[in-house]
Amino acid sequence: MAVTFVVVPQWQGSGSARAMQLVDGAEAILGDLPAASTRRIEVPLEAGDAEGTGILRHSSLRLVRERIEQELAELDGPAVLVGGDCGVDHAGVVRSAAGGPVALLWLDAHADANSPATSSSHAFHGMVLRALVEEGVVPADRVVLAGTRAWDDAEAEWARAAGVRTVDIEGLRAGDPLAEALAATGAARVHIHVDLDVLDPGELAGLDFPEPFGLSVAELVAAIGVAAQGRELAGAAITEFSPASPAAAGDDLGAILRIVGALARTAR
Repeated sequence: MAVTFVVVPQWQGSGSARAMQLVDGAEAILGDLPAASTRRIEVPLEAGDAEGTGILRHSSLRLVRERIEQELAELDGPAVLVGGDCGVDHAGVVRSAAGGPVALLWLDAHADANSPATSSSHAFHGMVLRALVEEGVVPADRVVLAGTRAWDDAEAEWARAAGVRTVDIEGLRAGDPLAEALAATGAARVHIHVDLDVLDPGELAGLDFPEPFGLSVAELVAAIGVAAQGRELAGAAITEFSPASPAAAGDDLGAILRIVGALARTAR
């Protein structure tokens, strides 16, 4: 089944001082996607208000989420959300989970498992995974958090208590630990979330929060293949591309398009 790309140049969920570069990243990827199967979500220019939630720029995030949900409701088949910050995938996971039991593979150097009470930045991109579990979108025992190399204490405590499965970088490279963790979820469908900082910084320059000792592009593509083996792709996302400038984006696009292609192939 053909995949639809939904590009969301959202920056308001990021805690980076250079968050606006996420807009350039999303637009750069958009330029290389097939126009006939690509949609673009309009993102407000204004930062937005926390609205008493403890989440920075919450009003803008809420508006963008509503727009994504409306767009996704009109689509048939799987969608690949292209950020922007990784908060754009909240709506994507909700859609995937609405179709039945789904394993959520969250490939990220960071756990994204803070809450408004534990986050020091109050940026939503550091809370997305925990929000999805605590809102009941995906049970913790169907989540596989993989490639994570930077944990806040509160995130590690929550993941252990909730029962989130984890796979480290070596487990991703080996393949079998990832396959076993996904099999243990019992789900025949999978949603694959890719935060590009799961890659080693030597592989991609356009990262706001790089962490050493990550995957190569080839290893990430192989991990996506393992996740899709014998499973239906419910949805996916690729997020957090933050080039230093629009001109610099071109240096990373070859690598990113290999990952986009790997996600698209899982839908066939």
